[in-house]
Amino acid sequence: MTELDFPFSKRYGSDEMRAVWSDDHKRRLWRRIWVALARAQTGAGLVRLEQAQDLEAHADALNTARALEIEAEIGHDVMAEVRAFAEQCAIGGGIIHWGATSADITDNADVLRMRDALGLIQTRVRTVLDDLATLIDTHAELACMAYTHLQPAEPTTIGYRLAVYAQDLLDHERALSDVVAGLRGKGLKGAVGTQASYGEMLIGTGVTPRELEAHVLQSLGLGAYTIATQTYPRVQDYTVLAALAGVAASLHKFAFDLRVLQSAGFGEMAEPFGAKQVGSSAMPFKRNPINAEKICSLARLVAALPHVAWENAADSLLERTLDDSANRRAALPEAFLALDEMLRTAHRILKGLRVNGEACAANLAKFGPFAATERVLMAAVRAGADRQIMHERLREQSLKAWSAISSGQPNPLPGALAGDTQILRFIQPARLKDLMQAEAYTGTAAERAREIANAIRVRLT
Repeated sequence: MTELDFPFSKRYGSDEMRAVWSDDHKRRLWRRIWVALARAQTGAGLVRLEQAQDLEAHADALNTARALEIEAEIGHDVMAEVRAFAEQCAIGGGIIHWGATSADITDNADVLRMRDALGLIQTRVRTVLDDLATLIDTHAELACMAYTHLQPAEPTTIGYRLAVYAQDLLDHERALSDVVAGLRGKGLKGAVGTQASYGEMLIGTGVTPRELEAHVLQSLGLGAYTIATQTYPRVQDYTVLAALAGVAASLHKFAFDLRVLQSAGFGEMAEPFGAKQVGSSAMPFKRNPINAEKICSLARLVAALPHVAWENAADSLLERTLDDSANRRAALPEAFLALDEMLRTAHRILKGLRVNGEACAANLAKFGPFAATERVLMAAVRAGADRQIMHERLREQSLKAWSAISSGQPNPLPGALAGDTQILRFIQPARLKDLMQAEAYTGTAAERAREIANAIRVRLT
C-alpha cells in the first residue's frame, strides 16, 4: 500500500498538533480511560488490584496492527481495541470496558484531545498577539492612507491598522479561554445516558454510579455534563469549531488586507520573501503573497466546518444517531490542524513583515490632499464661511484634481486651494498649508493603537 498524500499529514499543521490527533494518541487515551474505570471499580471492590495494575502496565504498549486486523473482521473500532488490549493483559483483560458503552470512552477521549488542541491554538494566538503588539508600537505613528470601499478615504497609521487585527485576536484569545473552561466530557453514563448499566454493576457495593463517575473524571482531570444521551451534547463541537472559525475570520481579514496592500498601486506592506524563493514557474519576477493566500485558503475550510457540527447537533435524533461519527473523524482534527497552520504562517509573516514607509508617503501625497479638504471645510466654517457654499467649492476643486492624478499628474489640489480667493477670504495661506498636511490628520489613532498593544501585554503577562 502506498502512503496517501494527505495534506494534513505532512504539509499543514505542526508536529505537536498532529500528535494530538494521531491514531496512537487516541488509542492511548482510550486505554487511559479504561485504566481509570478499572481503578474506580477496584475501589468499589469489583475488580482486583492486580487486574487494574495489569491494564495499567500495558496501556502504552499499543498493538494497533492487531486492533486493525480485528476491526476488519468485526467492523467496530472500539471493540477491536478492547480485544487487542485484552490479548495483552492476561490478568486484567477480561474486565476491560465493563459497564461502559463506546461513547463513554471515545467522547471523553475526544474532549481531552480538544482541550490539548485548544491549548496549542491559544499558545499560537498569543504568539501572534505578541508579534502584533511589537509592530503596533513600532509603527503607531507612521501615517498612511485609509481606504473605505477600496477607495482612498482619510489618513490612518500603520499601527492603528495593525491594532484592528490585534483587537479582534485579543477578543478571540479570551473567548478561547472561556471555551476551554467550559469543556465537558460525557462522563460514564452508559448506552442512553441513564447510568443503568453502572447501577446494575454496582449493586451491593455501597458505591453509586455518580461516585464511580466522579472517581474516573477526577483521575482524567475532566468535568462532565449532568445530562448526556449516548454522547455528550454535540452542540459542544459546534461551540468549539465556531470559536476556531472566529479566529480564522480575523486571520483571513489580516491576510486579505495584506494581499491588497502588497499589490501594485499600494505597495505599503509585503510578506517576507526569501532570497532564493521562487514566485512563479513562468514569470521569474513574481513575488506572490503565497503565505497570505494560504491563510485565506485554509480559512475557508475552517469557516465551513461549524456548519457540519451544527448539522450533527441539530440532527442527532432522540438519544443518538451515528451520522455524526464519520464526519467528526475528519472535521475536528482538520479544523485544528488548518488553524494551527494559519497561526504559524501569520507568525512568520509578522516576524518578517515589510512596511514600506516611502510607499505610504507617496500614497499620502497622491490622495491625502483630498482628505485634508475636510479640515479646510471645518476651519472655513469656523471662520464664518457658509458651510454649503464652501463644501461645493472644495468639491469642484477636488474633482479637477482627481482628473489630473487620473492622467498621471501629481496632485494639484494643494496649489489650487492656495490660489482660490474664495477660500483665502477665510483662511490665511500659512494656515491653509498646515491644514493640507494630511499626515498630521490621524486623530487619536496612535494613542489608541498603543492602548491595544498595552492591553495585549497585560493579557500575556
